[in-house]
Amino acid sequence: MAAASGTAAPENAASESGKTDGKSDTGNSETKSRTARRKRRRNRRGAPGTRGAAGGREKLYAALDLGTNNCRLLIARRTSDGFKVVDAFSRIVRLGEGVAANGCLSDQAMDRAVEALRICAEKMERRGVGRARAIATAACRAADNGPDFIKRVKREAGLSLEIVSTEDEARLALAGCAPLLDRDCEAALVFDIGGGSTELIWVEIERPGDDGAEPARPRIADWISLPHGVVTLAEKYGGEDVSEDIYREMVEEVAGHLEPFAARMADWHEEARNGAMPPFHLLGTSGTVTTIAGVMLDLKRYDRTVVDGIWLSPGDVHRVTRDLIAMDYDSRAGHPCVGEERADLVLAGCAIFEAIAEAWPSQRLRVADRGLREGILLSMMDADASKARRRRRRRRRKQKANRQQGPAANATEASSE
Repeated sequence: MAAASGTAAPENAASESGKTDGKSDTGNSETKSRTARRKRRRNRRGAPGTRGAAGGREKLYAALDLGTNNCRLLIARRTSDGFKVVDAFSRIVRLGEGVAANGCLSDQAMDRAVEALRICAEKMERRGVGRARAIATAACRAADNGPDFIKRVKREAGLSLEIVSTEDEARLALAGCAPLLDRDCEAALVFDIGGGSTELIWVEIERPGDDGAEPARPRIADWISLPHGVVTLAEKYGGEDVSEDIYREMVEEVAGHLEPFAARMADWHEEARNGAMPPFHLLGTSGTVTTIAGVMLDLKRYDRTVVDGIWLSPGDVHRVTRDLIAMDYDSRAGHPCVGEERADLVLAGCAIFEAIAEAWPSQRLRVADRGLREGILLSMMDADASKARRRRRRRRRKQKANRQQGPAANATEASSE
């Protein structure tokens, strides 16, 4: 309270004494204006110490996804229609290199990952992140020394990594790209081609009522996690020199692992064969589909704003895939939307996607340059919003109870007199 009184005193004293002139008022106004602008700039940058309401600043959230191939970070603040990214980081670390063959994370791979995670931790500290979640996926799930690596990350980078289940990974991927689902469809197959696994989620679009008062909502009807990702498949078949025959072998291996999931969806397949399948589409969230989109668009430099949300046809994907197979390794590495770090992985990703597309034929594929990190951010923000609503409801109930008790208390006091 003293601080509040002290802050207000000069302004009150000036108005009461009547000794301020136009020049000082202008100076005060300009000073306040400059101060306000500085605060707005600090808030936009996510200045250190951002912790929510204090000082009028908003809480910053961080989502970190350490996958088999990539280490990626997003820092964002909540907005009325979702969130606004404040900072981001991405680095290919190939944490899962050799895990399929050896069952363990290599020292070199762990060193690369820890170095990237230190950068993430520094960014989060510098931005003053108020809430964060950091997850590790397929590589750490599969590796015998995954738990030891998690301890090392805590010790050396100061981050608490959580090894998520395949089911959690699928749910987060869906949450991240759900805004791109076509609500006019009855269903969609969402797939996330990762480095060490591939998650497929069959989503049915529920319509609560016909009056349109409530929006259509996605519901997970079934899902599966395949033990194949771009790193594991490329390590098995090779990624530099990929012939048509080798490519087809990759497609067929993935197709074999898809059969149990396809069998559970037999009714949909029967309707597809009869030409009576209700409207559905594919939604891909991975580096593979974004790369295919960038190559198809002949982008001179990858641009997320152009790629995220665009629609592709099976013909588009087939054409790009054949072009990539026809390229040698150096040509793929030199393509601005592939690059040297993905040149030996992109065809393995195309093979996984082709197996999916053959099992679920659709005339439309939507590309999502979003996924786990966005899902993590939205889930944290929604959880905080729910807590805030519960607190407001409790406060309103308490205030109402106090108002109701007030007259009764006064009546009791009057009668005692």
